[in-house]
Amino acid sequence: MAQDITLNVAGKPYRLSAATPEMEQLMRVAAQEVSDMLTRFDSRFPESNPEDKLVFVAIQEAAGKLFAQKKIARLAEEVESLGADVAAYLEALKK
Repeated sequence: MAQDITLNVAGKPYRLSAATPEMEQLMRVAAQEVSDMLTRFDSRFPESNPEDKLVFVAIQEAAGKLFAQKKIARLAEEVESLGADVAAYLEALKK
């Protein structure tokens, strides 16, 4: 059952629903990371408006997600290749 939670991002509360306790924990960690990134962008770009800083955060997070997806795809290919190597090795042992 979903649980209503309140997350603070950059000092502003946001009410959301978390489907599971694990999702709640992940959402709380994510909210803290976003707040931390906004704080860093505040110090690096004090003249920028908050919306621009949120765009910086969104781009950084989206790039990180794309990087992770590519890495997972490469690892999956590597696992498949290693599986084929193991299968070929085991087949050679049978002969």
